[in-house]
Amino acid sequence: MRHYETTCVLRPNLGEAGFTEVIERCTGTVTGTFGGTVIALERIGLRKLAYMIKKESQGYYFYLNYAAPAEAVAEVERVFRIDDGVLRYLTVKLADSIDEAGMEAERQRLEKVRAARIARDAAEAEEEAQSRGRRRDESGSADRRTADTQEDDGEDAAQAAEAAE
Repeated sequence: MRHYETTCVLRPNLGEAGFTEVIERCTGTVTGTFGGTVIALERIGLRKLAYMIKKESQGYYFYLNYAAPAEAVAEVERVFRIDDGVLRYLTVKLADSIDEAGMEAERQRLEKVRAARIARDAAEAEEEAQSRGRRRDESGSADRRTADTQEDDGEDAAQAAEAAE
C-alpha cells in the first residue's frame, strides 16, 4: 500500500454533524472499501481562510494520514468533488509503500508534531494575553499622563494670573 496524506477544508456552516459525516465517509472509503489503514486523523478545527473560497471566509480543517491503494485516493477525491460542503482538498503521496513499522514510526512523528503545535498555540495565546494587558496598562498610564498635564497646565495658568496682578 502507498502512504498518503489528505488535508480538507469544509464549509463552516455544516456543523459538527456535517463535519463528522464527511470525515467518516472519507475514512470509511479508505478502510472499508479498499482495505487501507488510517494512521492519523486530526480535526484541526475552524480557521480563517487566507482568501475567500466559494464566498466563505472561514473553513473547518481536518487532516488524514493513511496507507491505501491508489484507487482509494481516486474514490475519496471523487466524493470530495461531488460534496458541496467541501471547499478545498489536497492529497499528497508520501511514499510508494509503507509497512507496519513505518506506520508506527509515522504515528509517533505525528504525535510529536501535534504536541509541538499545541505548545506553540498555547505560547501564542499567552503572549497575546500579555500584550493585551500591556496595551491596557499603557492606555491607562497615558490617561494618567494626560490628567497630570492638565493639572500642571491649571497650576501654570494660576501662577501666570498671580504674576499679572
